[in-house]
Amino acid sequence: MKHEEIIQNFYTAFAQGNSEGMAACYHEDIVFEDPGFGQLHGQKAVKMWEMLVSQRSAATQITFSQVEVDGDTGKANWKAEYLFGPKKRKVVNKIQAQFKFKDGKIIEHIDTFDLWKWSSQALGMSGYLLGWSPFMKRKVQSFANKKLNDYIQKQPD
Repeated sequence: MKHEEIIQNFYTAFAQGNSEGMAACYHEDIVFEDPGFGQLHGQKAVKMWEMLVSQRSAATQITFSQVEVDGDTGKANWKAEYLFGPKKRKVVNKIQAQFKFKDGKIIEHIDTFDLWKWSSQALGMSGYLLGWSPFMKRKVQSFANKKLNDYIQKQPD
């Protein structure tokens, strides 16, 4: 399979809520990184997507565009629209993804987005006031990783 197809398959599976299809695009030694979770390795990265897909609602929309590949690297833009938290705040997050490939799979996936914009939408006034700060980044990552660890612990072996 061509690298461009792998990226397209990954985001098509995501848009359809198919975490198994997403996982099939990842190398077993995947390294994922983004501002919300920090760096995740292997099955922890796969479980992160599984958790996010399991939380989607009818309001969730995933779109992607501008898939480009050059040898063993690639990139794409994608957008996630969803409701966040108990207050169901509307979030529109625009993300730039960078990929590296190995053995016909994604071995490295780095998502970049503006954490201040995200936190302003997701967290309201506190996100607006503090979303730019290293303190808020640590707090967001701590919360996201606790949620992910709790999700993993609840999964059957």
